[in-house]
Amino acid sequence: MDSQSLPIAFLKQIPTGQQQIEVVTKLGDRPMILGRDPSCDIAVDINIYASVSRRHAEIRPILGWGKLVGWEICDLSSANGTYVNEQPLSASQKLHHGDRIRLANSPQFVFELQTETLDTGVNQRPRSQITALTLTKLLPIFSTGQDLWKQAYLLPGIATVGFVVIMFASLGQPQIFNLAISAYISLAAYYFIYQLCGKPKPWWIIFGSALLTSLILRSPLLQVFFWFFYQVLPGTIPTQQANFTNVFIAMFFGAGLMEELLKALPIFLLWLGGLGMSKKWRSRYGISEPLDGILIGAASAIGFTLTETLGLYLPNIIQGVALQGGNVEMGELTGLQLLIPRVLGSVAGHMAYSGYFGYFIGLSNLKQSLRWQILAVGYLSSAFLHALWNTSALVSFWLLALVGGISYAFLVAAILKAKSYSKLSK
Repeated sequence: MDSQSLPIAFLKQIPTGQQQIEVVTKLGDRPMILGRDPSCDIAVDINIYASVSRRHAEIRPILGWGKLVGWEICDLSSANGTYVNEQPLSASQKLHHGDRIRLANSPQFVFELQTETLDTGVNQRPRSQITALTLTKLLPIFSTGQDLWKQAYLLPGIATVGFVVIMFASLGQPQIFNLAISAYISLAAYYFIYQLCGKPKPWWIIFGSALLTSLILRSPLLQVFFWFFYQVLPGTIPTQQANFTNVFIAMFFGAGLMEELLKALPIFLLWLGGLGMSKKWRSRYGISEPLDGILIGAASAIGFTLTETLGLYLPNIIQGVALQGGNVEMGELTGLQLLIPRVLGSVAGHMAYSGYFGYFIGLSNLKQSLRWQILAVGYLSSAFLHALWNTSALVSFWLLALVGGISYAFLVAAILKAKSYSKLSK
């Protein structure tokens, strides 16, 4: 007769100082609820784990072709969150052997997976039959389930193919080609920062922040910024006796302070919009912590970089080459050579400054008694880095590279610190 290898799993609760007994639960082919409600399948002690929701999380079986192939854990909109290997759980996630699950601040569980051979008769199939080819072996796409989306970076791969097709289709149309390649590079840079932050944010919030900044650059509000920072404040670069100090002062006011405030407008808008929301909704759609500010600030920088590069720098470069006697093709090639480093460098440029300032905006939400001091430090320091980058080209490209590296290090340090604040605020 037949024998088949079926997965079996156990959920072991890790003993704490308040609970010395290890609780082991065998998982089966039906969902199991974890929480402090006595009706839950895995009920924790309400007197010990008060931060756990009544129905906190659920472990569900994963079926493939009618067979049990694994388990996944889903957060049930708990108040204090569910964590897998110390990473916050935002949706369902497949469990693997050794995964550690934490509900709120505690308790903690370990997921252990093993296989068990079930014999349905006294005779076993020959080894040749056991190792026979099956549909899932020949077509593994049908057996990977949600891992295909969550662990295989499927969406970035599909996006890459899409942009490649657009680039091929736009050969001979430089404006569309430049837009496609700049959008792809900026999205790739942002995806890197998004993964580093490790906090989910709705795509329409991210896209909307970038779009809002782009619209501001094309609105009459930009002229108000120019008037204040270039006429009221000394933001105009001197045409005579321009040395490093004079240019730096002008860049600090005209580029650093002006542009960082402009790019921060979407962050402040989401901050104000989230004041009337609950903590959970504000964390997802507004600004509740430093990670939120970093993500929205970096997204805003994308809108700024693309609008400034495609709408200002590229046309000026192409027109300048034409005025010097060059042909259109030479101007377009020079523009492309400018576009790629400008957009790619935004991860250590505009995205770094805006994300860094966003960290302070989010931090001021956690430490409201020091809000204005925190905002002042973040605003001035991000403007300083911005101005230093713009002025460094006057000295040497080596200094430019050093400032870019420092700016990126500031951003990464802010992300790492923000992640520690994120854990404490749950």
